[in-house]
Amino acid sequence: MMAAIGIHSLEELYGDLSEEILLSDSVPISQGRSEDEVIRMITTLANRNVKGIPFLGAGCYDHIIPSVVEAISSLPSFVTAYTPYQAEMSQGILQVMYEFQSMICQLTGMDVSNASLYDGANALVEAANICLNFTRGKNTVLVSSTIHPFALQVLATWALGTERKLVLLPEIEGVCDFTSLDEKLTSEVGGVLVQSPNCYGLLEDYSNLAETIHAKGDLLCISSDPLSLGLQKSQRQWNADIAVGDTQAFGIPLSFGGPTCGYMAVTDALVRKMPGRIVGATTDANGKRGFVLTLQAREQHIKRERATSNVCTNNALSALMTTVYLSSLGWGGVKEAASQSYVKAHYLAYHLAQLPGITIPWDKPYWCEFPLVFHDAKKMRKYIQELRNEGIYAGVRFSSLTRRSKDELILLVAVTEKRSREELELYLAAARRVMK
Repeated sequence: MMAAIGIHSLEELYGDLSEEILLSDSVPISQGRSEDEVIRMITTLANRNVKGIPFLGAGCYDHIIPSVVEAISSLPSFVTAYTPYQAEMSQGILQVMYEFQSMICQLTGMDVSNASLYDGANALVEAANICLNFTRGKNTVLVSSTIHPFALQVLATWALGTERKLVLLPEIEGVCDFTSLDEKLTSEVGGVLVQSPNCYGLLEDYSNLAETIHAKGDLLCISSDPLSLGLQKSQRQWNADIAVGDTQAFGIPLSFGGPTCGYMAVTDALVRKMPGRIVGATTDANGKRGFVLTLQAREQHIKRERATSNVCTNNALSALMTTVYLSSLGWGGVKEAASQSYVKAHYLAYHLAQLPGITIPWDKPYWCEFPLVFHDAKKMRKYIQELRNEGIYAGVRFSSLTRRSKDELILLVAVTEKRSREELELYLAAARRVMK
């Protein structure tokens, strides 16, 4: 290679770099370790993990995962083929993705789904892309302030890199304030992004929202935890154009925060604007049912300037887990898990609200997660620490997500169908001792 570019040494290759940034000595690399030594080292690290009863949420939740999910998703035929480069050779994974798309459409009520995205935040960015690609000549997206703070950061990064504009809609009493929406829907705006359950866990009311947005020729995208759709209205019932979210609740373990799986479903009018992969069903030359990748608007398949997105693949292995989970539970199981999460969360919230020094702000509906507001920061820190000492993770400090001083007294508490009555009583007993 050096001969091809006309140099004689590595020093000559780096000749344009200043001496200050070049290493004067060789990089110190320790000796390798044996297999047994590596296993011991990893085991020692793993033993430092602290286990407890999690009431943590804020976007990643501890749900029951049927054992069949791991049993099937870990089969070599799936694990080795989840990103098939000769796609039609992998009929098994393509069928799984087709079923995934079908189930997402059933949950959201939308017309067509793609075969997953990287995560929920990525799905929101791709929804913003669709809004501006579909409504040509526009460069601004309105975004609810009650979208998850991390998703807002991802959207801000996308806007910075693409020179698009984000305008935040204000919040009022824990939900998005749409009173000034009509005047904010200027000729530069292409769509509106909202979320329910929102970053506080509250369910938002989108009555007449789509009509206002569509009157301006713009699109509405609603992000939702898909398990919540077992109880609350689907995106189609709110007359949304784009449905997005994260399927972590459907069979994907916490794994220290990832990977998860984003979903996206749209109306028929937007199908050619969707990013990523779409799997279609067809028949082969012998009349047998088969599956193929279709509508491939990716840079790998068409001219880059015509691509709908730079997304080139998906989280197919996580989507496989979602598909197996939904297949094992069925619609009845989804509704049961959603209902149990709702009932248990409301049971815990009711009793916590009776304690001195704690209030539940905003008389708004919620599903499986709710905010607690402490009257004193010192008491809140003691509350979190004392419960942790008893093996209970009490909740997520909201300020750790937003980095805003006004959120320092808010604790998000999540209760899923996995939490037993005994665990709820343990939490309440510990909370009563601390707050008495």
